[in-house]
Amino acid sequence: MIDDDVLQRTLDVALRTGGEFAEVFVEDRVGSSASLDDGRVEELGSSRRRGAGIRVVVGDTTGFAHTADLSEAGLREAAEAAASAASGGGGGSRTIALSRRPAEPTHTVRERPEAIAKAMKVDALRRADAAAREERAEGGAIQQVSASYADSVRRILIANSDGLLTGDEQVRTRFSVSCVVNGDTGLQTGSEAPGRTLGWEMLDAFPPEEIARVAARRALSKVHARPAPSGRFPVILKRGAGGVLFHEACGHGLEADLVARDASIFRGRVGERVASDLVTVVDDGRMAEEWGALAIDDEGTPTRRNVLIEGGVLTDFMWDRLRARKEGRASSGNGRRERYDVLPMVRMTNTYLERGTAEPDDIIADTEFGVYCVALGGGQVDPATGDFVFGMTEAYLVEHGEITAPLRGAQLIGNGPEAMRAVDVVGNDFETWTGMCGKSGQSVPVSSGQPTLRVAELTIGGTAA
Repeated sequence: MIDDDVLQRTLDVALRTGGEFAEVFVEDRVGSSASLDDGRVEELGSSRRRGAGIRVVVGDTTGFAHTADLSEAGLREAAEAAASAASGGGGGSRTIALSRRPAEPTHTVRERPEAIAKAMKVDALRRADAAAREERAEGGAIQQVSASYADSVRRILIANSDGLLTGDEQVRTRFSVSCVVNGDTGLQTGSEAPGRTLGWEMLDAFPPEEIARVAARRALSKVHARPAPSGRFPVILKRGAGGVLFHEACGHGLEADLVARDASIFRGRVGERVASDLVTVVDDGRMAEEWGALAIDDEGTPTRRNVLIEGGVLTDFMWDRLRARKEGRASSGNGRRERYDVLPMVRMTNTYLERGTAEPDDIIADTEFGVYCVALGGGQVDPATGDFVFGMTEAYLVEHGEITAPLRGAQLIGNGPEAMRAVDVVGNDFETWTGMCGKSGQSVPVSSGQPTLRVAELTIGGTAA
């Protein structure tokens, strides 16, 4: 996107007034989207974002400037502004010898989304709409269907004063369906929204018809659902369903910037037991095709498999480049930013609990009474304490070792570390959840996952009398 010698001269400018570290981050992102509401095309859109962010570090001070002008003059002006913000003087000069380091892709994209005609994308939405409306349940039928499609191609280029020069291309595709049913219990909704770091071929693995059927069945299951009970019960989390819970309730507390600000319950606890010995938590940016897959992070560090909790013992945190430098260690490849005009921070990629050995059906059969959670919705979490509240968008009662009645109006209430300590059986299956993770005003794609597992006791906030 920019000549190597232009990048080198830009870094030279950034360091002229005494900068200790300088970085140029360039981004070129294009995307398309389409949406359908009740059979009508509501939107066909395209977007492009292109620019550069430059940061200069002096001691504990970071100067940052960004520009949409990628000419040498535009980059020089931004570099001067960032250096001025960071530096209190010092002068001198420093020559940077850039060495290009290719990023190793996590997988291959077969069908470029920008090569797919808009008519094909709209047709996929219409197929989803038709499939959802075919679903029926006694006493209820689908009243409304909304479907959306989005893809993006993001190219990044990173050069810094350590001599690094690297880049990557990230292709993502997502398909979402939401259904509404009007039954005896009023309006009920169901949704499904898989996404992968793939091109158009994602729809081979997740056909629009099947996505729509999952969303429709989720809504229809609530037509005759019982109000959820209240109290403390065993909770079985179906594979993938609890990923977002552990991502929010535990994952953020394992990010080194929150630890440094004393905003994490895990501060100062490396080497301590923080979970059941059945629990191993990993963040892995190289999980091929997953929504959070990255060859490199947004600081140019190759991503890798980072074991955060092993056999219940806290082993490490996630790190970006600057915080790792202060600690005299390597970055874990978790420096991420939403776009070029903001600074990177420590973020998760694909975070998950590893498989166990139990058969999922045996976990259910071994539960006398409890709740089986298939999907979680929105929630609130305090990373400083680990306390959480999550809504369950699809859940069932477990009675005498069998899944029985669907439930509605159920919430999971608890504490992340306490929930991890209460995991008493872990299944041998696995699935991930796709989401956009928000932190300090920035949103990035992530996935979280887990096998089917049981938490011996969690508080259910229900509406049953």
